[in-house]
Amino acid sequence: MTTSAPARHTVPGSAGLRLAALGDRAVLHDLYDETGSAVYHDLSAQDTLEVRELLGRVRTVPGPVLELAAGSGRLTFPLLALGRDVTALELSSGMLALLRQRLDEAPARIRNRCTTVHGDMSDFRLEGTFGAVVLGTTSISLLDAAGRAGLYEAVRGHLAPGGRFLLSTVERPADEAEGTDGSDGTDGADDTEVVLDVVGASGRGYRMHEHWPAGADARVITVFPAEEPASGTVPVATSTVGVLPVARLTAELAAHGLTVTARYPLPSGGWRHRDVLLEAEVAA
Repeated sequence: MTTSAPARHTVPGSAGLRLAALGDRAVLHDLYDETGSAVYHDLSAQDTLEVRELLGRVRTVPGPVLELAAGSGRLTFPLLALGRDVTALELSSGMLALLRQRLDEAPARIRNRCTTVHGDMSDFRLEGTFGAVVLGTTSISLLDAAGRAGLYEAVRGHLAPGGRFLLSTVERPADEAEGTDGSDGTDGADDTEVVLDVVGASGRGYRMHEHWPAGADARVITVFPAEEPASGTVPVATSTVGVLPVARLTAELAAHGLTVTARYPLPSGGWRHRDVLLEAEVAA
């Protein structure tokens, strides 16, 4: 998995039109580069989706925790609050810098139990094994098929006996309702793109576009400032996120020696989303 500057033509829908209208003033960033990471952190800092459920499952398994795609620490700090030693692996330098800054500001009793690693979740080799490996925020959808295969092999090699792999994914209920006539279960309403005005932890406002056609294997998230400056550049962050239904992930995990033992529905992330937490272990 790599982070590179996105191309303008990859931004669809009304977000693409808005980007075109801004012209050269718009500076497009990946949501995980240095600029995009700050936006992502601001938007996610107060997001508690899946936190309670993940912590509940981690509590049932002893031993240190490996968090993959740790980002700026949305799950890292709750995991540390359990009293566990946590290794936080993150590929984005911008995200990792934010996490390390937050750790530097944390009490020593928290900071000293966290090891940060700049690494790729699809290909990592760490010392020791872990009671739980956590991959939250549906981050598995950032990997292609080859990347996921590498992830599964690495996770299996780092789980302690009896350890658990906890990962979340998102499905779109409307896709299951699609008929053979091409209908999408929405009574003719076009829900290809949703635009939301949101406020980050800093108090800054953003306009977030989610472009997700029915049946598509990916959705595109694009974030603009809620209010554009009268002059100068306008930072815009975007990311293309794969859609991985539970059935597909379950089959892929099984093919790599990991058995899904439980599925937990998560509080709704919106009417377009069904978030699910999967728990897996090394197959007997």
